[in-house]
Amino acid sequence: MNSGMPALSHTEQQEAADRIHKLMEQGMSSGEAIALVAAEIRANHTGDHIKVSFDDEDENENESQNEE
Repeated sequence: MNSGMPALSHTEQQEAADRIHKLMEQGMSSGEAIALVAAEIRANHTGDHIKVSFDDEDENENESQNEE
C-alpha cells in the first residue's frame, strides 16, 4: 500500500508528541491520542509529503512461514 505522509520537521514532530502526551494526561488512551493528532496533522498540514510504501505481502509471507 502506498501513502503520502506529511513531511514534518523535528519541531513539528516534537509538538505532535507533546500534544499526544498532553491528551494522554487528560485521560485519553494512547491509541485515541495518536489517531486524533494524526488526523489533525493530515487535515492541517500544508507542507511537503513523503511517499511511504507499506508492503503487506511480507507480513503475510512471514505469518505463513511461522505457521509451518
